[in-house]
Amino acid sequence: MIKVGIIGGAGYTAGELLRLLVHHPQIQIQFVQSTSQAGLKVSEIHHDLIGDFDQEFVAQHQDNVDLLFLCMGHGKSREFIDKTILSSSVKVIDLSHDYRLKDKSVASDHRVFIYGLPELNKNAIKGANHIANPGCFATAIQLALLPAAGLIQDDVHVHAITGSTGAGQNPTAFTHFSWRNNNVSHYKAFAHQHLGEIGESMVQAGNGFDHDINFLPIRGDFARGIFATAYFKSDLTLEEVKARYEEFYADAAFTHVVDHKISLKEVVNTNKCILSIEKIDGKILITSCIDNLLKGASGQAVQNMNLMFGLPENTGIQLKASMF
Repeated sequence: MIKVGIIGGAGYTAGELLRLLVHHPQIQIQFVQSTSQAGLKVSEIHHDLIGDFDQEFVAQHQDNVDLLFLCMGHGKSREFIDKTILSSSVKVIDLSHDYRLKDKSVASDHRVFIYGLPELNKNAIKGANHIANPGCFATAIQLALLPAAGLIQDDVHVHAITGSTGAGQNPTAFTHFSWRNNNVSHYKAFAHQHLGEIGESMVQAGNGFDHDINFLPIRGDFARGIFATAYFKSDLTLEEVKARYEEFYADAAFTHVVDHKISLKEVVNTNKCILSIEKIDGKILITSCIDNLLKGASGQAVQNMNLMFGLPENTGIQLKASMF
């Protein structure tokens, strides 16, 4: 059994991670840490775990683990690594932004974090001890664009709408019900923090990709999921582009290219990314759908864990969407 601990266990990503781990056949959860909830039962905060998980939150991390999941806010993971002495045998998967970019990927104790997008870095993940789990928007957009990185000859335009859980559990002016309900807005236009990791992966996949990715993020009137569209000019036929995508994802456990127009419900509550490709008036249009809390966060973290420990990468995360 793989012994795991969770640092920052009270938020949405930790809750989803626990939902997956309590039923994972190879996992033993040693502890769940939360400074704010220490002493409370985990199921008092994550009510969906009532009857499934009886441990209490602890205030401090413990050393009796093979793997730590870091589920804290951005900036907190680096702070934790900097001040905590961890055994060199402990593997780490960080779900924050702290180590995703190449110039930020080395910790103060010389731990090197590998960017954890399995469809791009599967072999490196298998041999890694430290993983920087990708961002949710970054995952949906990269999976939409990576197979075309070497084909794109002009700027790319991306529009993506996300559910309110993408903003985290702490309430803000833009997440409470009375503002979000029956409402849509954009934010961080062309300047979202995930553009950095998207750009680095496009360069890796596309031999020096150097075009602008014009990304407009949208707040949606729903709880979870990302529906992204990306388009660019191309002289290639639809059949040529689809063949490129099908080849790129031939051994991907969770990314699927389909022939129908897709909708968000096809992926919510799963670790899947579903892609559809169209050609309209000289433009290639790719639609990408993921669950932001699963393939965009906790599900992908479990997928990375499986790869790191030599398990089939779909172990414990073969989940069916709730279509109705």
